[in-house]
Amino acid sequence: MNDERTIQAIAARDERAIRRVMDQYSRLLWSVAGGVLQGVGTEEDLEECVADVYVFLWMHPEKFDPLRGSLKSYLAMVARSRALNRRRQLTRQDALPLEELSPSQEPAAEDPDRTGPPDEALHHAMNALGEPDRELLVRRYYYDQKPKEIAAVLRLPVKQIENRLYRAKRFLRDRLTF
Repeated sequence: MNDERTIQAIAARDERAIRRVMDQYSRLLWSVAGGVLQGVGTEEDLEECVADVYVFLWMHPEKFDPLRGSLKSYLAMVARSRALNRRRQLTRQDALPLEELSPSQEPAAEDPDRTGPPDEALHHAMNALGEPDRELLVRRYYYDQKPKEIAAVLRLPVKQIENRLYRAKRFLRDRLTF
């Protein structure tokens, strides 16, 4: 069965057609999603991404355009997109939100940098960071720039920006936890 007929059958809610697609492309989609989620996701995350591809195809068969490519390449692209979204979600969960960084009202007496009101302690901790980490935090959490935008402005790899932000937040959390 060619791609257009397969899509027509899926649009007509022919379950045999979607099963054939699943049998034919599951190995490919697992490979594509697995490459994106390698080192980050679990097998359940991978399974969810592949299942999402089939659910998306079942719900939106009209989105496939045979003039733009084959069903195989379309499904691989959808799998990659779903896996990238899942990867972003998983890596965001590992990040420390700034809300966790707010200092308590009682500064620790043994650290001279932690005297004064909490805003002052945060100011000291931010100054202890130095550049470019301080700039990264300001751009990300004050100006709400995405790591990709920051990377473009500073001409650094996105992964380096993400890593520096993570380390800077950990540094602040350690400095501000009393």
